[in-house]
Amino acid sequence: MGVFDDLVGQEPAAALLARAAAAGADFLAGGRGAGMTHAWLFTGPPGSGRGAAAKAFAAALLCPDGGCGHCDVCHQVAIGSHPDLEAVRPQGLSYGVKQTRELILRAAGAPTLGRWHVVLFEDADRATEAAANALLKAIEEPPPKTVWLLCSPSPDDMVTTIRSRCRLITLRTPPTAAVAHELATRDAVPPDVAEFAARAAQGHLGRARRLALDEEVRRRRDAVLSIPMSLSGVGECITAAERLVKTAEEEAASATAALNETETTELRKAYGEGSSGKGLNKGLVRGGAGALKELEDRQKSRATRVKRDSLDGALLDLAAFYRDVLAVQFGAGVELANEDRRADLDRLAGATSTEATLVRINAIMKCRERLAANVNPQIAVEAMTLALRAG
Repeated sequence: MGVFDDLVGQEPAAALLARAAAAGADFLAGGRGAGMTHAWLFTGPPGSGRGAAAKAFAAALLCPDGGCGHCDVCHQVAIGSHPDLEAVRPQGLSYGVKQTRELILRAAGAPTLGRWHVVLFEDADRATEAAANALLKAIEEPPPKTVWLLCSPSPDDMVTTIRSRCRLITLRTPPTAAVAHELATRDAVPPDVAEFAARAAQGHLGRARRLALDEEVRRRRDAVLSIPMSLSGVGECITAAERLVKTAEEEAASATAALNETETTELRKAYGEGSSGKGLNKGLVRGGAGALKELEDRQKSRATRVKRDSLDGALLDLAAFYRDVLAVQFGAGVELANEDRRADLDRLAGATSTEATLVRINAIMKCRERLAANVNPQIAVEAMTLALRAG
């Protein structure tokens, strides 16, 4: 089974990337390599597998057999240990120019094993303006065997000058049936649970897998989806907002605590903490304090990002709930993401108008915009829950 077989519901993109990898091999063999280029931009909605598609393409370029999926090269790419793969994913809210210049320097080297030097830049849309300008120069004049693979939700999230120099790969939201089949066959999830998780996750494979396998994730989803029916008064709105924000904070703390501890311990060891050599301990005092402070700043930025992403995911669940309410109100014959809460959907659909439902959806989208603009989360979410009640 090849590396592109893991791209769930992305058959057109997989076929295009397979042809490009073959063209890349032709170029290395002295041919024209028509269909291969040095810069690619992978776009698609959350859960479409932008990073997975880019990594599969990297494996296909670096593997002598075009991404067979079972050789040492494919395995090294999968776990991120291949010497010619530079994989980057911003941990914080943004990716600065200093980090970008360091990445460009690393990307300038010749490939160790003679094929390609691949730079996989996930969430490239988080690059600051100065970082994007530095990245543009590297993409305009890359070394002969360096390939840039950039990932962002939409082409519009990247500056026009970078977008125009990349070949675009557009991924789609995988169909529910494809995600459910993946869960059932790869993760041995019972078919009914796989169907529920795939539908509830709206095609987001990673979220579907967490919903299917983690009871705590299902509990958090239920807590979020119970909000629309609980907003009976102003006090309930404030309580619901506080609960949403607190849940996001707890999820962020849980996701980052172990990683923070590991990073801090490794950094302290690198500067000699715990050793008996006086020189090494002096090194910790002189250079380690600054490095530790820089690490703590990065960890705080990462925690903020995880918290924001968690809260945004909850808001998207709410938006999907009201979208289902709207579908019921119109009698639309579409798949409902929250079919498991059909009683709540029917009740709310019968008690309110379509106009009120649209107002509520707009309130959720406005809250997302405010959070992206760094408005205090508690204030933004309180405004949203009050609007959901009033709508």
